[in-house]
Amino acid sequence: MVMATTQSNRLEERFRLWDRNGNGVIERSDFEREADEIIARLGAQGTPKADQLKQAYLGMFDKLSQAAGADRMTRGQFLEAAEQEIVGKGDAGFAAVVRPTIQAIVDVLDRSGDGEITPAEMHGWFAAIGLDGEVADRAFRDLDSDGSGKLSVAELVDAVRDYHLGRNDIPLLGR
Repeated sequence: MVMATTQSNRLEERFRLWDRNGNGVIERSDFEREADEIIARLGAQGTPKADQLKQAYLGMFDKLSQAAGADRMTRGQFLEAAEQEIVGKGDAGFAAVVRPTIQAIVDVLDRSGDGEITPAEMHGWFAAIGLDGEVADRAFRDLDSDGSGKLSVAELVDAVRDYHLGRNDIPLLGR
């Protein structure tokens, strides 16, 4: 039952992080504020890619709130919706709910336009979510499963999935 406990703890952590104002519910404005902060830290304000990132974050909220049947999610509603729409659906759930956000983050970070991120771009990502460069270096090495020196969106979505399933300790969506 360790895996289930880890999953629950990771979702609890996610709720706490997304409850930006600490009012005990997750609202669309919480996701909007987080997206705006990440965009600002990446220096991407006012760009089409920043707009896509914000829309991806809001789309993630919309999918979860629709599953919860509420425009504001309590902790319990969020945990149930995340289990139902993401974790419970496995790869398909992560692809439908999380992948658009990961894709949008990669699009903002990817300076070369090749659809993948380099170690330097990973540093930018980790700085934007409040983690240090040493953690970024370790994470990059651990996640570069094909040894290409770059991370694809698929590798990153798999990493987010594995984090929430307790298979790694790399919090790509922040801690």
